[in-house]
Amino acid sequence: MLIVAVFVFGAVVGSFLNVCIYRLPTGASVAFPASHCPHCQQPIRPYDNIPILSYLILRGRCRRCASPISPRYPLVEMLGGFAAVGAASHFGPTAHALLALAFLDALIVVTFIDLDHQIIPDAISLSGIGVGFAAALIFGQPSWAASLSGILLGGGVLWAVAEGYHWLTGREGMGGGDIKLLAMIGAFLGWRMIPVALMIASLSGTVIGIGLMLARGRDSRTAIPFGPFLALGAACALFWGEALITWYLSLALPAH
Repeated sequence: MLIVAVFVFGAVVGSFLNVCIYRLPTGASVAFPASHCPHCQQPIRPYDNIPILSYLILRGRCRRCASPISPRYPLVEMLGGFAAVGAASHFGPTAHALLALAFLDALIVVTFIDLDHQIIPDAISLSGIGVGFAAALIFGQPSWAASLSGILLGGGVLWAVAEGYHWLTGREGMGGGDIKLLAMIGAFLGWRMIPVALMIASLSGTVIGIGLMLARGRDSRTAIPFGPFLALGAACALFWGEALITWYLSLALPAH
């Protein structure tokens, strides 16, 4: 029952994440007006705004105008629920679990906005840098020094990659949003997790990118948002980063 309650809480938060995903790129307020159908503009009744269940009951259509509702809405709500369960299971009933959930929720918003608009709002990344560093000062996990080093390393690595690519090719290869996002990841997780997140992001991005180019017949200049892969790498680093580092070091430095 406790796991169900945590999942429901995360799904409710996920409903708000949908609002952020829809409104942040346009600069609209995430608080006003109340949730409404994007087609007929009619307010959504509370009983039609129950996470996941309302979508199933309405069969994916607006009650007023019968326009289709994107399946992304229940998907984001489910991701919010799973994020809450994962944070609570991994960190227990602690403030660190709430901080981890806020971090995961920010990554969910970043993922879908970057997929839709190829941007990562500063409202997420820059605010996240501040929140992550402040949390390190208060809770000490990671330490403030590790958090600050993570900000500098995360932002510096991708900035150097972006500048090097531009110098070699004369084209923009990576946006500033990705740079600020990795700095935010460093603020929350510390510098040790930057290589883990970046390696997972690079490997998954390469596999998906090659698959899309083969499937769609596009060339290597096809623009593929990197934010979702950074988000995936950061989530993996949050839960399994230390275990992955230990495993890698055991391979690189075998016992004699």
